[in-house]
Amino acid sequence: MNAVIIAVFLMLLLSLLRVHVVIALLVGALAGGLIGGLSITETLDVFTGGLGGSATVALSYALLGGFAIAISKTGLPKVFVDFAVKKVGKEGESRNKSLSKVLLILVILTISCFSQNVIPIHIAFIPILIPPLLQVLNELKIDRRGIASVITFGLKAPYILVPAGFGLIFHGIIQTNMEESGMVISMTDIPKALLLPTLGMAIGLVIALFFTYRKARIYQNVKLNNEVAATEEAVSLRAIIVSIIAIVGALIVQLETKSMILSALVGLVILLFSGKISVKKTEDLLTDGMKMMAFIGFVMITASGFAAVIRETGHVDLLVEQSVNIIGDNRGLAALLMLIVGLFITMGIGSSFSTIPIIATLFVPLSLAVGFSPLATIALIGTAAALGDAGSPASDSTLGPTAGLNADGQHNHIWDTCVPTFLHFNLPLIVFGWIAAMVL
Repeated sequence: MNAVIIAVFLMLLLSLLRVHVVIALLVGALAGGLIGGLSITETLDVFTGGLGGSATVALSYALLGGFAIAISKTGLPKVFVDFAVKKVGKEGESRNKSLSKVLLILVILTISCFSQNVIPIHIAFIPILIPPLLQVLNELKIDRRGIASVITFGLKAPYILVPAGFGLIFHGIIQTNMEESGMVISMTDIPKALLLPTLGMAIGLVIALFFTYRKARIYQNVKLNNEVAATEEAVSLRAIIVSIIAIVGALIVQLETKSMILSALVGLVILLFSGKISVKKTEDLLTDGMKMMAFIGFVMITASGFAAVIRETGHVDLLVEQSVNIIGDNRGLAALLMLIVGLFITMGIGSSFSTIPIIATLFVPLSLAVGFSPLATIALIGTAAALGDAGSPASDSTLGPTAGLNADGQHNHIWDTCVPTFLHFNLPLIVFGWIAAMVL
């Protein structure tokens, strides 16, 4: 038995049974470690030793949560929400409601896409924008599973295809690790190789919006907690200007320093010194923000321990070796098995960025042996890394949407975010990634 397959399968099974994902990750790690030949003590030592891998990211999200709540107190999200409410239209005006749905979905999709390349803030926009919009989504009877698919698409597809912002980092990791593994490629080759897989994701999004989750879904209008509710105070022009300055300042710092911690801190300081947020309220804002983002932080920290155990077993290499024995010289089967291996690894680790160094080391020699071209190899590695990022219970591409859409407790992380994104993105990625490997 392969420890990677057993650990990931057990983690997913427990998650689907509505066991909390942190517990599911811990149980999966223990099972994987024991099957991989580690003792219970060694498994726990490796697990706890790996917890620090995402500590910086968890702290970043906690501070970004505080910054997001501080921004919400200035009234900037309320301006957008009020605009959206006016566009909903009166009861019975079906055309107005249809146009409102399209407008709202396009706005969420655009902001999600921009968060990866144009304004690389990743999931930091979600707690600012989504919770105040839940009442609008309820009024329009929009299925939140479709919105989860929209956000996850925006969090993934742009960095897979476009070499800017997080996309530049993603492409750089692919190039560096492929070259270190013995295959020299150009950065300009990566978008060409990943165009078809990204097209597959786009088709999955269309299916989710126009077919799977097209029908109306009823939600209750639940009063949000103070930390996620839009401010009811009058919004002043000065407050809006200060908010925009704080956001721009935070973005500039993030682009210059690559530090989300420092950028969130700068944004909070700007709001503090502007007088829009009092010093007395700072502690409450940070505490509320940390509460809101704590779920993401704990899951990512636990996922780091899970990933450390999987790597320590050595069964990642074994999984690839077993695949090679099955493949022989069949290129079609080779491409399919490589993508499935990537899916299992990424579903467990929860990060496509972290998966690339693992699979590139294994896939490049395998691709050379089977006879895949550099473009085909890029397509396989890029797609295999992206597989599982959508749909993984431990990925911020699913945790982020859930954090926003479940602000009123009516959106389940596994069944309303992970399952929809897995079905609509991972399956098309496998199909179109396989086609790309065969035709390039």
